[in-house]
Amino acid sequence: MSFIDTLVAAFKGESARLPLARGPASPWFFADGDGGRAHFEYASAVRRAYLENPVAQRAVRLVAEGIAGAPLKAADPALAALIGETSAGQSLLETLACHLLLHGNAYVQVLKDARGRPVELFALRPERVTILAGEDGWPAAYAYDVAGRRMTIPLHGEDASPNVIHIRHFHPADDHYGAGCLAAADEAIATHNAAARWNRQLLENAARPSGALVYETGDGDTLTPEQFDRLKTELSQAYAGSHNAGRPMLLEGGLKWQAIALTPADMDFATLKAAAARDVALAFGVPPMLLGLPGDATYANYREANRALWRLTLLPLAAKIFAALCEGLAPWFPEACLAIDLDQVPALAEDRERLWSQVTAADFLDGDEKRALLGLPERPHSGKEVENKS
Repeated sequence: MSFIDTLVAAFKGESARLPLARGPASPWFFADGDGGRAHFEYASAVRRAYLENPVAQRAVRLVAEGIAGAPLKAADPALAALIGETSAGQSLLETLACHLLLHGNAYVQVLKDARGRPVELFALRPERVTILAGEDGWPAAYAYDVAGRRMTIPLHGEDASPNVIHIRHFHPADDHYGAGCLAAADEAIATHNAAARWNRQLLENAARPSGALVYETGDGDTLTPEQFDRLKTELSQAYAGSHNAGRPMLLEGGLKWQAIALTPADMDFATLKAAAARDVALAFGVPPMLLGLPGDATYANYREANRALWRLTLLPLAAKIFAALCEGLAPWFPEACLAIDLDQVPALAEDRERLWSQVTAADFLDGDEKRALLGLPERPHSGKEVENKS
């Protein structure tokens, strides 16, 4: 804080902000592994999760597309139009929801015209953004690194309006960066992917487990090194691989093929895969029933699971995003408010119908109080109604 800022704060009666301190180096310090666990790296983790794992991708898309497609209730049509426009082909709300779920941080660059009015909102890739802290540890600017180049974006413009809106999840061990769901789901995703690869390799071998060649001559002789190498080469060339699965084997000289059966623990990969898939769904806040996972009886039916998705995941995440956007865009839209129109969400129709019935049956409330409870704007009063009230 400069001397002038300190002097202005003193005259206003404001107290000085406490300094912030960052972690050692990485915003993912809390996700670093111990006991031989691999270091969490976002680029490879997001590739394993979103590009290679069907459960994680479906869970993220279910949440992100649900928020992006929800009907909005905006106080200012210009604000709704600004948020609803695409930028470089990306849907703002869907991209922000994906970034928050996977990375834990979302950054929105406010692009302005010559008059300083916002004309476009663009979601920056969070893994490319670095927060540049001031002497007191508080964010002073943002650095965007791409293709070996770094662009520094000041925290505020010349008119003191924000250039970047930072949305983050809570992180108990970092003052600047949020914690994403991907760090918690990474182990479950790795387990699910490993089970899928094991299953594919078993099917490529015609669902037949491996075996062993046993050399029995009765006199205690063993194979010479030359015989062992020749036998190993013939097995690799003639019998290994999916294209040789089921091919009959010709044995001679005391050789006997002994198949190794799969144990019940080895055959339990399906249960292991389903358990890992449930952990992935749990990390992203999606009921497993909505992802088609078998054997899940947590909810009585699909309708209850869909309602739980909206109440426990979509609405809280949407409220966080809308609150941050309204706060960042307050210099241009001071009284703007963004929210999901709950009356137009089919999954919440029963809840809204129950609320409407309860409010309608409340005889001790007048019309304006009922509208306020339902989240409706005030009804314009005519001159006669004003005279009657007076």
